[in-house]
Amino acid sequence: QVQLVESGGGLVQAGGSLRLSCAASGIIFSINYMGWYRQAPGKQRELVAVVTSGSSTTYANSVKGRFTISRDNGKKTVYLQMNSLKPEDTAVYYCNAWVKTTQGTDDYWGQGIQVTVSS
Repeated sequence: QVQLVESGGGLVQAGGSLRLSCAASGIIFSINYMGWYRQAPGKQRELVAVVTSGSSTTYANSVKGRFTISRDNGKKTVYLQMNSLKPEDTAVYYCNAWVKTTQGTDDYWGQGIQVTVSS
């Protein structure tokens, strides 16, 4: 069974930085996409950033130039460096990964981690 465990969230003042990590565990053959989504109160979950196994990246327009996604394939871990944080970045952040296991390829989610940016 695949598990994604997030860490690094918390409370930060506007303009500050946080680094989120998400480690995948289990019997994993390969991981294609790894990414981060977020969901603010009363809003739908939205894509923040995604990185492929070849390190190609995609970002939401709202975070371009401020957030950087990266991954360590050996550690099966994806990171999200968040700089110049704004109050509107406040949300629960979810790790997502497209993982190939003995049972095939499937989409997995972490439990979510709170990021709060105060003004």
